[in-house]
Amino acid sequence: MADPILVAKGETELFLLPQMANRHGLIAGATGTGKTVSLQVLAEGLSRAGVSVFMSDVKGDLAGISQPGSDSNKKVKERAELLKLKDFAFEGYPVAFWDIFGEQGHPVRATVTEMGPLILSRLFDLNETQSGVLSLVFKIADDNDMDLLDLKDLQAMLQFVGNNAQQFQTQYGNITGATIGAIQRSLLTLQEQGADKFFGEPALNLADLMRTDLKGRGVINILASDKLMRSPKTYTAFLLWLLSELFEQLPEVGDPEKPKLVFFFDEAHLLFTDVPKALLEKVEQVVRLIRSKGVGVFFITQNPMDVPQTVLGQLGNRVQHALRAFTQLDQKAVKAAAQTFRINPKLDVAEAITQLGVGEALVSMLDPKGMPGIVQRAFMLPPRSQIGPIPPELRQEIVRSSTLAGHYENVLDRESAYEKLQARTGTAALAGAADAAARGRRSKPEPTAFDNVLKAANSPLGRQIGREVARGIMGALLGTRRR
Repeated sequence: MADPILVAKGETELFLLPQMANRHGLIAGATGTGKTVSLQVLAEGLSRAGVSVFMSDVKGDLAGISQPGSDSNKKVKERAELLKLKDFAFEGYPVAFWDIFGEQGHPVRATVTEMGPLILSRLFDLNETQSGVLSLVFKIADDNDMDLLDLKDLQAMLQFVGNNAQQFQTQYGNITGATIGAIQRSLLTLQEQGADKFFGEPALNLADLMRTDLKGRGVINILASDKLMRSPKTYTAFLLWLLSELFEQLPEVGDPEKPKLVFFFDEAHLLFTDVPKALLEKVEQVVRLIRSKGVGVFFITQNPMDVPQTVLGQLGNRVQHALRAFTQLDQKAVKAAAQTFRINPKLDVAEAITQLGVGEALVSMLDPKGMPGIVQRAFMLPPRSQIGPIPPELRQEIVRSSTLAGHYENVLDRESAYEKLQARTGTAALAGAADAAARGRRSKPEPTAFDNVLKAANSPLGRQIGREVARGIMGALLGTRRR
């Protein structure tokens, strides 16, 4: 059994039990109250316990976890002395830097097929009709072994479906040029934001997120998100995709002695803002079920009320930093946050939330039986690693010296839907039926794989496939399907 991780001291010492870290958690509090440092302390403890960590660095100040801290930080020294930490020693931790744009870490990629139509619909901000058409495009590609790897593959499939809309709509309903055009415009916007760097191969191997160093410490994976945060929907879509991939690929392990990975979802309120009901239900399912895959999820946000109650109820480990109560709405939020804790008769939780200093928190961790501990007002431990960013040169040195260096940096572009459509249907199919008619080419070609798809659409089997698309399958929880 892994040793408990000391995270704070109040009336008693407060521990995060590794065997309970897959029961999820919450770190909440107003800006500047100490959430980032609390995240750092938890990540350090998990790493020492041999647990890998994934977290997004939205402010660019988590890279310091790779370097040992020092006595020059007076606040850290004072906190260590206040809490009488006898075995406290500065140390850096094994890290892997990742970056969707490939600038501040190893490039992170996923294929369009892996991302799936549901998450892409969220990313494209599509309505229900447009989402249905996008799902159809994925189904046609999937049934005909047309890999959707990058955005040019998706663009080619959209154009093909648009050019043959009348043949498809008998089975799947009306497909208009306006609908296809709306999806294509969203795709173009995404490309302009640099998303073409994210979609492609080599795709991220999840095993590369769950590694340990020679000392048995879990590697802390840090995603550079300062640039990514300029497009909040892209940020949340990526993290949601990663959660869905972990759920889909990892085997069931029940309740292990310690998790395989703990996933910190910073700026969590973005995930739940204007989220479609269907997607919210899937998020709830993932959070509820992924614990049995040995994955813990900690949400970091300013206010617990940013997280839906159905998700909040699943977050057993809590660190609540100060909240402000300047308005009636603020006061209501403070009261609601206080009610989420197990009552401590010695503590007015609602009052304490507004009085907490920087680095103080209301802490409640799960006990060995999985019950929430009585909430205590406590000081969080100081981090052993450096607080704040590191020089770009040092970051690049860490990236170059990584065992992963060179693998994700080399882009692959194997034969996929774009190339196959060109080969099987010719330039005319991609250019559009109108262009073919203008050239006067009316001869009847040999049936292609797509001709067979169109015929099959009207068959009983085709109608059954249509019903399966409408239902959605738990095995592809968020619209993904692995090949």
